[in-house]
Amino acid sequence: MKKFLAVISVVCAIPGAAFAQGTGDAAAGKSLWEGNNTQCRNCHGKDGEGAFGPDLAGRGLSTAEFQQAVRHPWGVMPAFVDTQLSDGDLANLAAYFGSLQKVAAPGPWRFTSPAAAPSGQQVLHDVGCAQCHGQTFDMPRALLGGVNAEFALFKNIVYTHTVTMPQVEEELGADAGRPPPAPGAPPGILRMGNFNPTRVSEDQLKAIFDWSKNEIGFRPSLQARLMPPQGATYTLTVTNSGLKGKGMTAQGVKVGLVIPAGIDVVSTTGAGYKGVHMDAAAKGNVAEWDVARLAPHDSVTYTITLSKPSPAGPDGIKGMITWAKPAPKSGPNLDVQNINPPQAGGARGGPG
Repeated sequence: MKKFLAVISVVCAIPGAAFAQGTGDAAAGKSLWEGNNTQCRNCHGKDGEGAFGPDLAGRGLSTAEFQQAVRHPWGVMPAFVDTQLSDGDLANLAAYFGSLQKVAAPGPWRFTSPAAAPSGQQVLHDVGCAQCHGQTFDMPRALLGGVNAEFALFKNIVYTHTVTMPQVEEELGADAGRPPPAPGAPPGILRMGNFNPTRVSEDQLKAIFDWSKNEIGFRPSLQARLMPPQGATYTLTVTNSGLKGKGMTAQGVKVGLVIPAGIDVVSTTGAGYKGVHMDAAAKGNVAEWDVARLAPHDSVTYTITLSKPSPAGPDGIKGMITWAKPAPKSGPNLDVQNINPPQAGGARGGPG
């Protein structure tokens, strides 16, 4: 599963410093920065103007300075290794930021701590986790719920993420009968780096873990794969990818697909189909199925045939999964699992 999307945080450099190693490709750096494989802008702002993390645009950082800041950060950010971002990637990013104008002031944080938030949730914001994982820590709570994690595992995921996370994913994949990634396969989305225990303390991690387990609570590890259409017929598979005998069971599950305007549902397959209804929150018609329960290893598959193929991209067919139990132990129930629009090879939905 795709967990702990990351950011690149860079310390201050002398304004106007010479771009000493300007060997990078600014266009390639721009493509990497703005693409879907990195989420660095969650901390540093859409255009590198700064937010939770410092500004990058127009800082005059040389390739060597940029590489030092990414590989051996001075601040709270995790360190990224060369198997995540190559030296060439870093040179391209440095060149891109060197091509931009320095901004007058940083932008706002992506997320700030809610008023009167529990202490663990406040720490989540203070150390920057919320900037990628949101105020309710959705993706990590699903991972932790899928393996019934103890604190020791959570700590290892944070401090030695580049080693521990592939091991967890291999265990989950093997448990579900999925083959591990092929050797040499492209890394895809940039994962979180390795946090330094001297910058994010074990006590801070314990506060986040206790809040996520005992106050708001873990959530089941649900995934969705919406395949590209055959004609105008789409296939959707929903799976509880948690470890059998350990992961959480989802009960009272509702699976909904938002149908783009001007398109009708011709037919569907799959038990529990409830028809199409207008959903104000989704701002459109939703085709819905009910599932009584999804335990780890359980999977359901549906098909839906439309009157014509959906548009591609974010305006096309997509959806959401909700469940009645387990609900958050505190606060409103905002838990949802997104069903992303179909992509080549299928797309696994991420938490909302």
